[in-house]
Amino acid sequence: MFEISVETSFSAAHQLRGYQGSCSRLHGHNWKIRVSVLSDQLDEVGIGLDFRKLRAILEETTERLDHQNLNEVPPFDRINPTSEHIARHLFEELKPKLACARVSLRSVQVSESATVAVTYMENHTAETM
Repeated sequence: MFEISVETSFSAAHQLRGYQGSCSRLHGHNWKIRVSVLSDQLDEVGIGLDFRKLRAILEETTERLDHQNLNEVPPFDRINPTSEHIARHLFEELKPKLACARVSLRSVQVSESATVAVTYMENHTAETM
């Protein structure tokens, strides 16, 4: 099994509703997004999924968040734009775009800074692992 990963980044502001602390005020991050897919098959060249294709799909998905106030961008106009919600939202948007015979989406990691990150992946119980 091969795990194939790419990263991109975007800049955006957010504020956390109901949070007790400085993150309740509008502030910005240079968000780093890392997406990983799994492939157990390779094409005739020996590639599971071309890095350029995976990065293009990721960048197309994150483009609408770049240089925005995330609190004004659906679905974050209704739910808090936490790293956890952003990771799950991007996972849900990417999953159908990456559905193909050789690849399955493994995880989406969202980092607000160089020292913190959240990774979202589908729930796997002991029976499915």
